[in-house]
Amino acid sequence: MTNTNARTSRGKHIFQLLKESLNGKEIDYTSGSINRAIFLLSVPMVLEMLMESVFALVDAFFVSKIGKFAVATVGLTESMLTIIYSLAIGLSMAATAVIARRIGEKNPEKASQAAMQAIYLTTIVSIAVSVIGVFYSRDLLILMGADASITTDNYHYTEIMLTGNIVVMMIFLINGIFRGAGNAAIAMKSLWLANILNIILCPTLINGLGPIPAFGLKGAAIATTIGRGCGVLYQLYNLFNDKGMIRIKRPHLKFDFPVMGNIARIAAGGTGQFLIASASWLFLVRIISRFGNDAIAGYTIAIRILLFALQPSWGMSNAAATLVGQNLGAGHPERAEKSVWRTAFYNMIFLATIGTISIVFAEPILGFFIHDEPEVIRYGKECITYVCMGYLFYAYGMVIAQSFNGAGDTKTPTILNLFGFWFFQIPLAYVVAVHMGMGPKGVFMCIAIAESAMAIVAIFLFRRGKWKLTKV
Repeated sequence: MTNTNARTSRGKHIFQLLKESLNGKEIDYTSGSINRAIFLLSVPMVLEMLMESVFALVDAFFVSKIGKFAVATVGLTESMLTIIYSLAIGLSMAATAVIARRIGEKNPEKASQAAMQAIYLTTIVSIAVSVIGVFYSRDLLILMGADASITTDNYHYTEIMLTGNIVVMMIFLINGIFRGAGNAAIAMKSLWLANILNIILCPTLINGLGPIPAFGLKGAAIATTIGRGCGVLYQLYNLFNDKGMIRIKRPHLKFDFPVMGNIARIAAGGTGQFLIASASWLFLVRIISRFGNDAIAGYTIAIRILLFALQPSWGMSNAAATLVGQNLGAGHPERAEKSVWRTAFYNMIFLATIGTISIVFAEPILGFFIHDEPEVIRYGKECITYVCMGYLFYAYGMVIAQSFNGAGDTKTPTILNLFGFWFFQIPLAYVVAVHMGMGPKGVFMCIAIAESAMAIVAIFLFRRGKWKLTKV
């Protein structure tokens, strides 16, 4: 009877924590139980990241019904969009670091001011990217190795996705603002809204319904843009109301160039960090494209599946970044470090489980997205198998990298990415895949090898503790 009561009590406690994590209120994470703080932040952030990856999976599912040329188009476009994601993540990272530090210092007015300046900065960047999308979408596809069947019929997908990048940039940025304030539930809810709309609109606009014409592949881009756009409107509504710590009011609407400059400085390191990583993936896709559309399509589907599986880990990593920023702001560096190690351990357990499941069930999972294409499935299975082999090290590496960023030290992960991807992963992948004749399998192996090596170096640098002295 005692054991039964204890289990019931634990169950009620967990349910209460779950409810608290999803209610959308800011909480002080600079004191109290670290495990509780990790749980309250991680749950909505994990769900947020899962919703982000659902975009890719929904598009992959419906686009795969059109054919492998459409899948290849999406794959090539996604490779280019990773650069946009890098810009968005870099800006988001800077916003999280600055706002978390101000919240830890108990200064919500400065946090709200920083949020508005980050929005201004992101708008300027997105306009520049839109101009490129309008005029150079087809040329970029050709540069990526697309053949005539893609550039003639499907380039409008690329055009829409690049031109409408502001919704991608904003949904990342504003979610970063809420994460920095400790309100991850709002970020989660905005992506739930965006995904529900995308799930409804994607098949409708691709295939047509009643008076709505069939747009084909272009419909997937329109659906995604509308879904994200509505998510951004929901975010802005919550930023400008009076319910949370971050409340943008009229005085915050003024341009504050010193604050904007500080955000830009941190974002430059973060953006550079992810641009280096994203650009390296462009080169990996270029290597894989040497082996045909089947290889590209298999890689595209596999990476989307893997990214979906990794999103909870990114959620936990973002939780660690918020804990680091707020605790450094409150003057508790040792609590910040302890939070990172504990989060990384939980992440390792999670990824070990997910990696095993992904390898065992790779073929049926791939078969859900694409049918009657055995070569595509073969390449996808190889990708999943080899990349998952690096998950144990990667579990620690991703948490630690985000913790550097949460402290405002974006320089260290940037340098690590530069050497890890450009001086190690890309040359190794080219040699193994092309010169040693291993083909796409060689690229997949090198992804796991490079990520594992970078994680080991990140752990060493984190233990040195210089990140604790970073000023934001």
